[in-house]
Amino acid sequence: MTRRSCAIYATGIVCAHLLILGIALIVAQVFQTMIHSRLKKEMTLTEKSQVFESWKNPPPPVYMEYYFFNVTNPEVFLKGGKASVKQIGPYTYREYRPRENVTFLENGTKVYALNPKSFVFVPEKSAGNPEVDVLVTVNIPYAVMSELNSYSFFLRSLVSIYMNSLGIELFMNRTVHEILWGFKDPLLTKIHSMKPEVDEYFGLMWKKNGTHEGEFVFHTGEENYLDYGKIDTWNGLSKMSWWSSNQSNMINGTDGAVFHPLINRNELLYIFAADLCRSIHLSYVKDVEVKGIQAYRFAPPSDVLMSPKDNPTNEGFCVPAGDCLGTGVLKVSVCREGAPIVVSFPHFYQADPMYINAVDGLSPNKEEHETYLDLQPTTGVPIRACKRAQLNIILKRVPGFPKTKYINETIFPIMFVNETATIDDDSASQMRTLLLIVTLASNFPLLIVGMGIILLLVLVVLFCRNRQKKVGTCFQVFTWVLFVFFCMILLFNAFTTPGLTPEPRAC
Repeated sequence: MTRRSCAIYATGIVCAHLLILGIALIVAQVFQTMIHSRLKKEMTLTEKSQVFESWKNPPPPVYMEYYFFNVTNPEVFLKGGKASVKQIGPYTYREYRPRENVTFLENGTKVYALNPKSFVFVPEKSAGNPEVDVLVTVNIPYAVMSELNSYSFFLRSLVSIYMNSLGIELFMNRTVHEILWGFKDPLLTKIHSMKPEVDEYFGLMWKKNGTHEGEFVFHTGEENYLDYGKIDTWNGLSKMSWWSSNQSNMINGTDGAVFHPLINRNELLYIFAADLCRSIHLSYVKDVEVKGIQAYRFAPPSDVLMSPKDNPTNEGFCVPAGDCLGTGVLKVSVCREGAPIVVSFPHFYQADPMYINAVDGLSPNKEEHETYLDLQPTTGVPIRACKRAQLNIILKRVPGFPKTKYINETIFPIMFVNETATIDDDSASQMRTLLLIVTLASNFPLLIVGMGIILLLVLVVLFCRNRQKKVGTCFQVFTWVLFVFFCMILLFNAFTTPGLTPEPRAC
């Protein structure tokens, strides 16, 4: 046997082994399984994990953009007409939310933490000065006091006369800073003198700067990667008691800061929103790209705030049972000390048109008013988030309060917040590097197949040189090689992820 023949046989044997080994590894997904197993062990809320420190002190900056609805015709509304509002803002604050008092429980399978939040005004991202800008809005303490359904007509009339003597009206003029962070309210001051436990100050964010939303216990994910970051208890409760069904009272999902790795497009993700007093679910919308990182966009589907008539599972959020609002709004009086507070998406996005048409100046649209999360599916890390929620109050005629006798019942918009966070550049760079390593490791069998194809081409060259006179035989071999090459391309496409559609607009 000649040296050339030996080279041909040796090349053919090595080529065959590489192709068989590579294809076997691809079909068995050995390396992909190893990578996934490593991710499941690494993505845990334990001190040894790489993600623990970023969970305790999130590096991406969080901004709270507050928009207010300035009432331009309060007199018309009080006379029975339709209110007209004009959106002003944003007034932007940087939010800091470190985890404190972190304590591991039950052999490291759970972790206790507080999450205090503090806010710092960011003038360069704001449309005005909150301490100077004055707006006309609903006097919420007045509206709450008028909601005295359990009191007699005589008592309500006395309260109304007393409020008139103090010069208190249904609408008030206050600065943005006062409405947000608090002012000394004359009505609450009088009540405070009789009941010291009642605070004499009122503000939408009063006493929330530097405070937390409750005590949380999270699953670390040590026992099951699908439980990573899920809430076990909130304020010592494994479920709530506000709502009228067991399903509605469930505390499901995470707090929105982390999600389990290896997310797929077909699953529903759950978040417990303490400010909404309930859990909500998000479903897959589309693939996006943020700072060069591939991500899945998840958003609350329309059935989250759908009327119980169209989605019976929402009947549990009617308190008392049967007392339901329409699509797109949620009454949260049960967790707001009985105040007639209603939450919705901004401008009543996804809500029944009757709420939108009840007030002039509203124009809901998906681009500006949708809540969504962009998650990197391999790690489950949020890459970009936009949480948008609107605060409303129910205004209606109340017997005993003459100033309300002409108004039409309206779910009146007060303000909405756009809470945004996007992965910072350093974290994005680290994420891209990690995903590159994961991709290379997962596709290592394809490199083996590639080497096998290269040796196959070398084998063809050696074979053709050895049989220069047999052109037909060389052509047949070349055709067979092309067939194998196209099979490899089809195999590659079958085991790799399709491309993602870039998302041009930031949150």
